[in-house]
Amino acid sequence: MSNSGFKKVSIIGLGYIGLPTAAMFASRGLDVIGVDVSEQTVETINQGKIHIIEPDLDMIVQSAVTLGKLKATTTPEPADAFLIAVPTPFIDDHQPDLSFIEAAAKSIAPVLEKGNLVILESTIPVGATEKLAKWLQAERRDLSFPQTASDAADVQIAHCPERVLPGYVMQELVINDRIIGGMTPYCAERAESLYQLFVKGDCHLTDARTAELAKLTENSFRDVNIAFANELSLISDELDINVWDLIQLANKHPRVNILSPGPGVGGHCIAVDPWFIVSSAPKSAKLIRTARQINDAKPKHVVQQIREAASQFKTPVIACMGLSFKADIDDLRESPALDITLELAKSKVGQILAVEPNIQKLPADLQNAGIVLIDQDAALEQANIIVALVDHKPFKKLKKSKLNSKILIDTRGIWQ
Repeated sequence: MSNSGFKKVSIIGLGYIGLPTAAMFASRGLDVIGVDVSEQTVETINQGKIHIIEPDLDMIVQSAVTLGKLKATTTPEPADAFLIAVPTPFIDDHQPDLSFIEAAAKSIAPVLEKGNLVILESTIPVGATEKLAKWLQAERRDLSFPQTASDAADVQIAHCPERVLPGYVMQELVINDRIIGGMTPYCAERAESLYQLFVKGDCHLTDARTAELAKLTENSFRDVNIAFANELSLISDELDINVWDLIQLANKHPRVNILSPGPGVGGHCIAVDPWFIVSSAPKSAKLIRTARQINDAKPKHVVQQIREAASQFKTPVIACMGLSFKADIDDLRESPALDITLELAKSKVGQILAVEPNIQKLPADLQNAGIVLIDQDAALEQANIIVALVDHKPFKKLKKSKLNSKILIDTRGIWQ
């Protein structure tokens, strides 16, 4: 038994955050129950395998399952603490969709017991932790919750947003600082005692609303800075200036650090989280909204560049290099590269080839659009237009001599 009093932890949602977190707790000797709506995911994990690409995760999961410390199921079981790590996408007009969190709340409510801790790890708009507490209370009138009983509540509730980088999750879960927002100070302290079982970074305690906005603020800050770089790339194209040279020169200033532009902004955080701030304070979030609009529009600009290049050929063959939302991962969520590739295919601009070394199979919508997944060498042989959409390591190693006879559209600056 750990000093914190936690022996069994349940993780609701075994995706890119939930499974690594489950594996980390299991590696520290806790009994971990992983819960997911996907029977295939549950079956895969119970075989000691993983359904996502993340360095070192496979070894830890295999060990935890073999030792009996990690078990996956589709039905929640009693535990000392419950961590909810389910998706929070947005719906029409960029409004946050909390239906997955509500479903998770209703699924764990029947097995909640006095003394339990519930932590919401999903990235959420301000006030969502309070909504979670209300959903739980509506299901369990026999238990008290922080919104009515404060520190004396039977069940403690906190928000602790993840702050990890795909590809480095297993290291950053341990070394990164954590922001822990409790519905009461005692809720935050209880959550801290749980995370300290594996977190070596500092835990910063605050209230739930501040923790919610802190995560959104971090990603919005990055989004605004990327938008500046992307807008510079548009201006540079208009003025016939090499944006990569421009940024390199501007960054010679000791207090200037402009980021690199790209084909847009993807992923389940930076492309989504700023809209949560806009939805919470639509009149005040002017800069954040504009930055999001600039980054959302960048893929259309790239598509237009490719169309113009394709018009030079009778039979254009376009190789889209990369589909994931960032380099060297398999995560296609909110990926501008994927959106660009799909739009090209739908518009019948030419034959579209996709090169994505981190996946074995194209998503159904890309297959249905006639896009062909091929390897890098085959793409270079067949295509007359090469579009760099993701800066994967294999693409960076390409010899320029192989690209000499092609029209290049380099949205990442990897072949400059």
